[in-house]
Amino acid sequence: MMTPLLEKALSEVYKLPPEEQDIIAALILEELEDEQRWDKAFAESQDKLTQLAHKVRADIKAGRVKKMGIDEL
Repeated sequence: MMTPLLEKALSEVYKLPPEEQDIIAALILEELEDEQRWDKAFAESQDKLTQLAHKVRADIKAGRVKKMGIDEL
């Protein structure tokens, strides 16, 4: 099912010459592929992010973290 906004956008694209339609189609496909790459990268990084979160918590608990303001960086 297509949303009303997508239907409106595509109806405008249909009015364009074929070359411009292809440019827009390529942009949309590129964006979708990029989104899929980000989703995959994020999904594959969950274990590493969990490990890092545990390490940070352990560092805080052990007193190895110093609280600083932005001016102290």
